[in-house]
Amino acid sequence: MKNQALQLLRQALNNPTAQFREGQWEAISELVENRARLLVVQRTGWGKSIVYFIATKLLREKGAGITLLISPLLSLMRNQISAAAKMGVRAETINSSNQEEWESVKARVLSGDADILLVSPERLANQNFTETILIPIAQNIGLFVVDEAHCISDWGHDFRPDYRRIVRILQALPNNIPVLATTATANNRVVADIEAQLGERLQTIRGQLTRESLQLQNISIPSPAARMAWLVDRLPDLPGSGIIYVLTVKDADRVAEWLRQNNIRAESYHSQLDSATKIELEDRLLDNDIKALVATTALGMGFDKPDLGFVIHYQIPGSVVHYYQQVGRAGRAVDRAYGILLSGDEDNDITNYFIQNAFPLQGHVAEVIAALTSSEDGLSSVALESKTNLAKGRLDKVLKFLSLESPSPVTKEGSKWYANPVSYQLDVDKIKRLTEIRYQEQQQMQDYMSSSQCLMTFLSTALDDKDPQPCGKCAICLDRDLISTTYSPALLEQAVRYLKRSDYPIEPRKQWSAGSLTSYGFSGKIKPELRAEQGKALSLWGDEGWGRLVKHGKYTDESFNDDLVRATIEMIQRWQPNPSPTWLTCVPSLNRPHLVPDFARRLAEGLQIPFYPVVTKVKQNQPQKAMGNSYQQAHNLDGVFEIDRSQLQSGAVFLIDDMVDSRWTFTVIAALLRQAGCVGVASPKQNRVFPLALALNSLSSDD
Repeated sequence: MKNQALQLLRQALNNPTAQFREGQWEAISELVENRARLLVVQRTGWGKSIVYFIATKLLREKGAGITLLISPLLSLMRNQISAAAKMGVRAETINSSNQEEWESVKARVLSGDADILLVSPERLANQNFTETILIPIAQNIGLFVVDEAHCISDWGHDFRPDYRRIVRILQALPNNIPVLATTATANNRVVADIEAQLGERLQTIRGQLTRESLQLQNISIPSPAARMAWLVDRLPDLPGSGIIYVLTVKDADRVAEWLRQNNIRAESYHSQLDSATKIELEDRLLDNDIKALVATTALGMGFDKPDLGFVIHYQIPGSVVHYYQQVGRAGRAVDRAYGILLSGDEDNDITNYFIQNAFPLQGHVAEVIAALTSSEDGLSSVALESKTNLAKGRLDKVLKFLSLESPSPVTKEGSKWYANPVSYQLDVDKIKRLTEIRYQEQQQMQDYMSSSQCLMTFLSTALDDKDPQPCGKCAICLDRDLISTTYSPALLEQAVRYLKRSDYPIEPRKQWSAGSLTSYGFSGKIKPELRAEQGKALSLWGDEGWGRLVKHGKYTDESFNDDLVRATIEMIQRWQPNPSPTWLTCVPSLNRPHLVPDFARRLAEGLQIPFYPVVTKVKQNQPQKAMGNSYQQAHNLDGVFEIDRSQLQSGAVFLIDDMVDSRWTFTVIAALLRQAGCVGVASPKQNRVFPLALALNSLSSDD
């Protein structure tokens, strides 16, 4: 059997002299011969997929049923289906990107014409999938595989609630089914949790985590503009193509555009792209058609480019395991690859945001359960927004969290959620401990950044490697820089100018939030004649472009600097809205009545158009930033503003505010302006409202 397995390995790798790495054959043998339950913890690039593909092939030839593989990312599934084909393993997948193939895949799975079925953990929650595929094949599963098994553990860096379903399904399957769980990023705490969840039969195989081809270096460059200058100076000298990891979607887009402007082939990759675009970008990177993909964590587990030459982190990730998993994309099949960690002033603020939003709060859980308990007929997610003050993403997270508790206090039937008659108490102490661990992991990354010991040893020790050894290749071991830390002063100036010219679109809303604006009578779709145009924001709140000056002006000076007036005029000149506004007004505030109007007057003078304060605030409301979701944000503005028709002008108008987040303030006031007569009878298309803000909330829509 070993000779047959070795032949399959050589087919898969297209290498007639390939040999198993330490532990690979042992794992295959345990699964096929002893029907074992294994947890394999091995470094990225070790070849964990080889184990389950060869085991599948050998088990199938012994008459075993299909392998069911739970895999977290579509990119991982695509790579694995291709790899399986090389050794004659017939792999199929059912996921959101191949709906037109579902019926044919289902037929092949049920008829036994497929050797392995790959699905996401979220698919296990689909009732149709469970009833038409999972239940029919349950008694004939030959091997059960959980890839990226650290996601099972809520003590890990990347816990996914849907992974809880895996344990429940496994408990319902026959006890003699061999099980393989694999991961590269599990420390002792996570391993212990996985062992507890997958049962006492589970054996753990751990290998050394040191990556021999990786050369690591840390470079502290606090300023985003300086980091951008460094990238342009140093990327051309790095081998091959690679990945630049960033923490936010906006940084992915901004850095990629900056690199393109400096003749470096780069694209951004993040969760807001559709599947087809992601596939295209991955293929371009695989084909070395681009120098760098500037990516969020959306490009992570499972992406496999053996000759990836470098991984650069534009900001510090939240944990060592995050960093190891990402930097491990590089150097899998080359003798030398670089892992460069940059750090910036904004790193901790971004990571803190993610930590603070990782788990549902007790008050949010109570709010959702109370709303469902008071409704006999159940509530849809949209209806729940009107009953709670939770953002859609946060509400969805609470509902998923509660639905996976056992016993669960909520149930979903069709499109509605219902409360179950169970006594439920959120485990606040556990969440507190988990949050503390996240902060400890964040500090551990800061310690890594300033480490004076071998960088690979630091990572291996943090991941509880049994025998970490100095790599002899990192900047610490060699006592010198691998890549120069310097950058051109001219490029730095250019980067600062770029950041100050990086304005951001304000997309118009097209649908009213149902039942939220009854005083105004706004409902349904926003009519084109009441809709705002696409607007612009000068900066990201607090960023190095103009965002810091905006923040300082609002909270320290209580006045916006004339530099912001000039910068806004320059932005408008680049923008050239059509038709060009002939006058200007602003969003009023009762708390800071002079701040925005003062800026608007000075801007109007600079543009040589008149300013008319036609919008009045007739009642005090809660701060918009305190409103958690779209319904509450819109409802908080109901009846708040009126238009002074005596000052109303015809012609297109700029509507000015200092800060934009939900866009509802702009949406409501634009509709009121146009409804009050700004439209004009003769030529409504010439009388448009162009929102303009000094800053956009930079963390409202990140990965």
